[in-house]
Amino acid sequence: MLEKLVNGFESFLFRNRAWVVSIFVLLTFFLGYQASQLKMDAAFIKNIPLNHSYMQTYLKHQKDFGGANSIMVAVEDTSGNIFNANYFDTLKNVHDQLFFIPGVERSQVKSLFSPSTRFTEVVEDGFAGGPVIPADFSTTQTGLDTVRDNIEKAGIVGRLIANDYSAAMVSAQLMDFDPQTGKPLDTIAFAAQLEKELRGKYETDKIKIHIIGFAKMAGDVADGAKGVLLFFVIAILITAAMVYLFSKSIILTVLPLVCSLIAVVWQLGLLTVIGFGLDPMSILVPFLVFAIGVSHGVQMINAVRRRVLDGQATKAAAASAFRSLLVPGGVALLSDTVGFITLLSIDIGIIRELAISASLGVGVIIFTNLILLPLVISFTEIKVNKTAEPTAEEVRTEAIWRFLARFATPKYAIVVIAATVVLYFAGLQQANQMKIGDLQGGAPALHQDSRYNLDTFFITDHFSITTDVMTVIVEASPEACTYHDVLTQIDEFEWLVRNTPGVESTVSLASVAKKVNAGFNEGNPRWEVLPRTTASLVQAIGQIPTTSGLLNGDCSVMPVYLFMKDHKAETIETVVAKVKVVAAKMDNEKLQFKLASGPVGVMAATNEAVAEAQLPMMLYVYGAVFVLCLISFKSFKATVAVIIPLYVVSTLAQALMTQLDIGLAVSTLPVIALGVGIGVDYGIYILSTMSSKLSNGMPVQQAYYEALVERGSAVIFTGLTLAIGVSTWFFSALKFQMDMGILLTFMFVVNMLGAIIILPALAAVFWPKAK
Repeated sequence: MLEKLVNGFESFLFRNRAWVVSIFVLLTFFLGYQASQLKMDAAFIKNIPLNHSYMQTYLKHQKDFGGANSIMVAVEDTSGNIFNANYFDTLKNVHDQLFFIPGVERSQVKSLFSPSTRFTEVVEDGFAGGPVIPADFSTTQTGLDTVRDNIEKAGIVGRLIANDYSAAMVSAQLMDFDPQTGKPLDTIAFAAQLEKELRGKYETDKIKIHIIGFAKMAGDVADGAKGVLLFFVIAILITAAMVYLFSKSIILTVLPLVCSLIAVVWQLGLLTVIGFGLDPMSILVPFLVFAIGVSHGVQMINAVRRRVLDGQATKAAAASAFRSLLVPGGVALLSDTVGFITLLSIDIGIIRELAISASLGVGVIIFTNLILLPLVISFTEIKVNKTAEPTAEEVRTEAIWRFLARFATPKYAIVVIAATVVLYFAGLQQANQMKIGDLQGGAPALHQDSRYNLDTFFITDHFSITTDVMTVIVEASPEACTYHDVLTQIDEFEWLVRNTPGVESTVSLASVAKKVNAGFNEGNPRWEVLPRTTASLVQAIGQIPTTSGLLNGDCSVMPVYLFMKDHKAETIETVVAKVKVVAAKMDNEKLQFKLASGPVGVMAATNEAVAEAQLPMMLYVYGAVFVLCLISFKSFKATVAVIIPLYVVSTLAQALMTQLDIGLAVSTLPVIALGVGIGVDYGIYILSTMSSKLSNGMPVQQAYYEALVERGSAVIFTGLTLAIGVSTWFFSALKFQMDMGILLTFMFVVNMLGAIIILPALAAVFWPKAK
């Protein structure tokens, strides 16, 4: 039935090949125009698991306490002392410039020059205070001395002022939309504006500007992603050279490359049609689409070339190759597509968009490389050199196939399977130690010596706070902060969490209220306690404005801020585990401690979402491949023979991640699915040829030998071509692209080896009678 459908489809296409190719040309022009309208999109909201409980808490209280999308600008005086006129003029200019950049929440801009930056001191008559920068401030020595005194009274050293007085901080929260246009904030354009308006204007030999925050990181990642175009060009050149060496024909080199590029154009155009942009992570997908397209294109030109060598005309050879490859190629590409679609199960926007982008790209390859390519080839005249005697190269190739065919004999199969089992369990032991999340400081998407990470390290070294903040939200009833027992519990919670490894410092309404109470009692440290009477407590709380971020308008929500030493996976796991234990003991009807807000709160939610998605994603990927292979081969044993090598390679890839200190994160999680989806192609092409011969009673070794003769060169070639292409990513300015390049290179090569070594060994065991 299936064979009849394929023959009918082939007859229809090749009878109307001119019309079909014309339709492809028109679609390519249309989608090419759509692709030219594609824009980069790196919205903050795409990077967080919105349905996670932490993020529900984050979104619920974002309006009152700000979100995790913040910017920190450290203005450094290279002399090491900020108390000079030039520095304060520059700091004021930076504050004002940041204040007026569209997308900045102006009420949340904080620096020495913010009206909300105030000091309080105890005097004979009670409290006295005012802005740290007085209204009549001038950059005279007297004015600078006054500001120095006010800074020390305000207790902002380590927060707004560097511990060594070498820099000051300007921080701001960002909106989700551009107030001028009403559209979602263009994060990448915003980052470029920060670079132009702040660093470009105010950085000199005497002043250094350090900028960190999600928006700036996204901008730097986008800048690094522009280098992907160079890698794409290099990959095309490398692939073209290798395809020519393989086909020894200019026509058979150009056509699969062109059809693969058409697949990329279609993919990018379709993204625009459905209203998607291209973020820095999915910008790598077009390269993978091109590489996958070339791999299937090589199978097609290999089949056509072999038929021409057998004496067929080019059109007949193209039609015959189409018939033989439509089903195995279609199943392989459907397996890829369904495997990528499984990434939609991960509740993170950036991964879901990558899944859609990759699925579209691989899906269109079915049309461009399995249908368009043989049709276009049929219009050409392929000439090959036919010699009666085999060439030296053909003799060497046959010797290689004879050697590899030994793996399909029981004697060698036992050794291969035993070695595979040993490798699997050794890899499994390492894979079980793989960490979830980031394993290095700074922005993991960028190299440690990148400008952004150097800025991060400067701020970390010179300030007591960074963007590595986790906020625990304490929810209670209105006016709860006027009750001693409520603040006592918050104070106890804060003390327990403060003494957790990884937490550098904490602050909450309770800890600040204790300092205020001491101030009401002549600053005596013995009075640094929470007042027991409501009147005294109200007096202390009344000195703390809602702009401090320590309470909301009706005092029903009181955050506890945890300033952490870094955002490494182990640090986050330790702190989150401690918070959960303490919160479980202290939650009651009056108040609840809820995770989490702040940048590290977002990371914690993301890490948990990745951890939860890992197993289901693998089950979905392998389940989809299993079902499609079962439908294609109609054999449980054949399906298992394809899947076992894939599973072993996936385990070894996770072991490699452990060895290279690559954590399982948003950028690396899809790699496993990508590797499985692409790696299954090798096994399907090999086994589809073997299965037809085995069903006719041919011995396993001979069936495998003939499969190698027919498809082996193309399988090995595509594995090496894919690996060489992604290996160029090692030189990327983006750390996550380099990591993906390492993992994909490993998976492409080892999956190819699994298909030509492990698969035939399993076949020898599964079909022992076919010797």
